[in-house]
Amino acid sequence: MRYLRYAFLAVLGIILISVSLANVQSVELKLMPDALAELLGFNLATSLPLFVVVLGGVVAGLVIGFLWEWLREHKHRRDATAKKSEVRKLEREVKKLKKKQNEGQDDVLALLDEAS
Repeated sequence: MRYLRYAFLAVLGIILISVSLANVQSVELKLMPDALAELLGFNLATSLPLFVVVLGGVVAGLVIGFLWEWLREHKHRRDATAKKSEVRKLEREVKKLKKKQNEGQDDVLALLDEAS
């Protein structure tokens, strides 16, 4: 399975490099449309290779998607943390009650009772 994953990543890398080398022509990115830029009096623009724009868009989309999911699942992580602390508290209470119940008994019987 590990080799299959490495093969997939190698093929993906070759495809990305091939697409990048085929799209090295520069494109101009502008912050606003020309009409709006004339109205406001400024427009930020930069010139980048096309593959940087495409791959940057893919990376930005992945980052935004991961961040969105992380924020959306916050309530589930909070509930899981609360349940985990409640389980620890109840386990301590059960252990204390078993210890109290087994006071005065033989040590071997107490150990057997704790195990069950």
